[in-house]
Amino acid sequence: MPSNFDTNFNADFSPDQGPEQVAIADSPEPRLRLSQGQLNLLESCPRKFQHIYLEQLGSPSTPEQQAHQAWGSRFHLLIQQRELGLPIDSLIAEDAQMQRCVTSLLAAVPEIVVPASDTPGSPWRQSEHRRTCSVQGYPITVIYDLLVLEEHQAQILDWKTYPRPPQRSWLAHHWQTRLYPFVLAETSPYLPEQISLTYWFVQVQDDQTQALLPQSLTFPYNSSLHEQTRQELTQLLLQLSDWLERYQQGEPFPQINEAINRCEDCQFSGRCQRHSTDLEVAPVADWLTDLDRIDEVIL
Repeated sequence: MPSNFDTNFNADFSPDQGPEQVAIADSPEPRLRLSQGQLNLLESCPRKFQHIYLEQLGSPSTPEQQAHQAWGSRFHLLIQQRELGLPIDSLIAEDAQMQRCVTSLLAAVPEIVVPASDTPGSPWRQSEHRRTCSVQGYPITVIYDLLVLEEHQAQILDWKTYPRPPQRSWLAHHWQTRLYPFVLAETSPYLPEQISLTYWFVQVQDDQTQALLPQSLTFPYNSSLHEQTRQELTQLLLQLSDWLERYQQGEPFPQINEAINRCEDCQFSGRCQRHSTDLEVAPVADWLTDLDRIDEVIL
């Protein structure tokens, strides 16, 4: 694998630099700003990435999806407000499920989900913390639900609001799991071995009692995973550059193998000539720049 990782890194980390830590190398031309959501889409189906991200096509969300996304957004906002020391009791009083989820999460991780403190020696922490680095000239942006920094340890916390955690092996391959620690290691003085990512699934219920039992999955990071992610990310973005160049010349992005059986329910199956007609397709714009926030429905 090539090791030409085109990045200018911050020499030092300082919380005073502001909520977004940026390490972007100069590029002769503007590149697409990418998130873990776009990377997952690009890796799973390049042609679908073309339709959704370049051509701004998509299908409308169902009412159930819209409701779930709105609920997940409210949950994230409430945790952020609490992290800032703002009162949230009145905001959750009218939503019993929200109140249960917030209360159960705080009970599950009292040592982590506490308001930020200016006390000397206390961990530095920030909710909805944004960081950006550049790989092959592409700005790669991540947003941490909660970042907790201590002298020799950095913890990334992420809240998930769907009811059941996916399999750990599947989650380990997801670009969020690979990208979030990678960007932190590249834009801070923390060693990969000092970084971890923990997902908290806040709506998991006990099958018998139906009581909320938030579950977590923690992914420790290390130098081997860091180099593996560097290589995989570099290879994927080199492919993207090649596909974009061909696309400018009129050649569409590659299609996935039809034998994988992902096309039957895809809204672009007709457009890709893999079904008789397209499902309803509508233009989208606002959510394209932040696909990683949609993973509360499908990670």
